[in-house]
Amino acid sequence: MDYEIMDVIKQITKDKNLDLDYVLETVKAGLLSAAKKKWGHADNIRVEVDRKENDIYMIATKKVVESVTDSTMEISLPDAQEVDTEAELGDEMEIEIPYEEFGRGAIGATKLVLIQRIREKEREQVYNEYSGRIGELVTGNVQQVDKGAILVNLGRAEAVVPLKEQISRERYRQGDRIRCVILDVQRVLKGPQVILSRASDELLKRLYELEVPEIFERIIEIREMAREPGERSKIAVVSHDARVDPVGACVGVKGVRVQAIVRELANERIDIVNWDPDPEIFVTRALAPATVVQVFTDEENKAMEVVVDDEKLSLAIGRNGQNARLAARLTGWKITIISESEFLDRKTDKVWPEDTPLAKLEKLGPAIQKKLQQAGITTVESLAGKSAEELREIDGVGPKTAEKLLNAAATFLAREPEESETEEPAEGQSAGEKATSSDH
Repeated sequence: MDYEIMDVIKQITKDKNLDLDYVLETVKAGLLSAAKKKWGHADNIRVEVDRKENDIYMIATKKVVESVTDSTMEISLPDAQEVDTEAELGDEMEIEIPYEEFGRGAIGATKLVLIQRIREKEREQVYNEYSGRIGELVTGNVQQVDKGAILVNLGRAEAVVPLKEQISRERYRQGDRIRCVILDVQRVLKGPQVILSRASDELLKRLYELEVPEIFERIIEIREMAREPGERSKIAVVSHDARVDPVGACVGVKGVRVQAIVRELANERIDIVNWDPDPEIFVTRALAPATVVQVFTDEENKAMEVVVDDEKLSLAIGRNGQNARLAARLTGWKITIISESEFLDRKTDKVWPEDTPLAKLEKLGPAIQKKLQQAGITTVESLAGKSAEELREIDGVGPKTAEKLLNAAATFLAREPEESETEEPAEGQSAGEKATSSDH
């Protein structure tokens, strides 16, 4: 074979990023297919590659006979002796087949096999590459916008950003650069289909890894995320190094880091809060910038009722409930928000005994009850009337304990009177003591 053919094969291998052995095996299969198309079989034909000589040979094994009945399997003695003067009847000889013998049809079939096999291999490589990169940030060029979907050229593969994975306020034109995360890779008839997203929470995370070195280096961790693409997002971060402020690092000097991400996401507003293992503290922070007055927790139903300043009620709920909705998704708790005046009205509407003993308060341990009584606090009503600062002045009562005691008293008084009258404090429960032990 002409040496140029081998050069073409090597060039194909390089351009398509394929293994040379695979391409050569494909060429062999194509040539054997051409031989079978011409002669009906290729049982006695093999293809050999001489890499030193940079050539490919087709060789047929034929038997030397006196009278040829099948030219594909036999060769006459005179013809054999032209190749090898010592040839005799009955010998088996290897005869090189000139490619010219195949004709256009057979060569076309060879080309078809070669193209098909290379395309299959290329598709398999693309699928394997991108299926292992799900969640990764990629940048491509917009090829066209088709029925709302954005077709993107990633270089080795074509991808699509479906309408539901786009930021609604964004508009792209042919040739624009676009940055997305790989959401999925699907096998379709035309080859692997790479699905991209700009609406995924993962895009926000990858952009922060790009802009904030402390996140990329795992000094700061994004614990939770909640996002409404193009509108607003909340992220909860925690630092694994006490010297590093996670919120400050994510915002950057004069907000340079967060603003870079905001611009990338079509001016999407981003709230960054410190994550906390205490659900009440976490929910309070998640509702920022609203000011939380009190929190009542229903652990069984994983729900919280949050009391906020009257002036901050609309801020806590957000436009169309967006702030409350994102806070609930961020924390994983069902959140009900009420104003302080509504909470106070609810309390005054109830008829209570004048003095409710502290023993009626659920989960109040004897040790903390004794401390309160020594400080002159003998009823649930008097406890509820105290401020957190006043409670912290009691020996052994820290900030968290004070907050839990006030929440417990408020929760008790928020119940129906007859319900509180019939309930007895659970024996063996010592939430007050537990809260005290957690203060430092």
